[in-house]
Amino acid sequence: MLAFPLRPHADGRPQLMGIVNVTPDSFSDGGRHASTQAARDHALRLLDEGADCLDIGGESTRPGADPVAEAEELDRVIPVIEAIRAERPDAAISIDTMKPGVARAAVHAGAGLWNDVNALRAEGAPETAMELGVPVCLMHMQGEPRTMQADPHYDDVVNDVARYLGQRAGVLLSTGFDRSLIVLDPGIGFGKTLEHNLKLIASLEHFVSLGLPVLFGASRKRFINAIDETATDALDRLGGSLTVALQAARAGCAIVRVHDVRETAQALKVQAELEKFQSI
Repeated sequence: MLAFPLRPHADGRPQLMGIVNVTPDSFSDGGRHASTQAARDHALRLLDEGADCLDIGGESTRPGADPVAEAEELDRVIPVIEAIRAERPDAAISIDTMKPGVARAAVHAGAGLWNDVNALRAEGAPETAMELGVPVCLMHMQGEPRTMQADPHYDDVVNDVARYLGQRAGVLLSTGFDRSLIVLDPGIGFGKTLEHNLKLIASLEHFVSLGLPVLFGASRKRFINAIDETATDALDRLGGSLTVALQAARAGCAIVRVHDVRETAQALKVQAELEKFQSI
């Protein structure tokens, strides 16, 4: 299996992770790529637009989302991973799931990273990660998707989130898991108010300083609408999404997870070129 890209490019640009939601109810593109053919075509298009890797998900984790049965999630994601692998054998693929059984099947089908918004809290998840031996992204989420936005509260959101991620990394390390394969995600929009999200984004360098790769995902999220009340449609949040992607790159994040790959790739390339002249 090819190594999954966990470090920024040589010029400082983060790896660009293209989002492929194989769900009927995703907050930004629910139903648009719900069939295997549509999801495969979308994934190939994202790779052509400049994605360094793909994140395949079969269960929506938007606020208020209901859980999906494991069998249904498997039926959604495994054929897509296999179809992408058939067309692009060298593609770096991540599986976005909270379920150890789905992660195991996805890795066997060709996924090279387990992206878990639940930070391996499911029963047997740390042991499954150790068994699979692929990189794992641990994300912070207060509560669970269905209720996480009901009343999020923190004493100090930056330190609380960092402490939680450190604890979850410790649980994984206790199995003998390789530290170099752990990725952290502060979980923008997962059990956070607008103020919480903005504080985390402004403090991304703190998470980078913890010494593990940081994945940043804020593409098209609702906090942008909270700032710009005209952006009620997720498709109208490109400007805000690009702004925070550039912030993540400046902070040293290793991976940026986005819907709009071509536009984000261009923005990151222009910023990287500008920074060359700023250092002269």
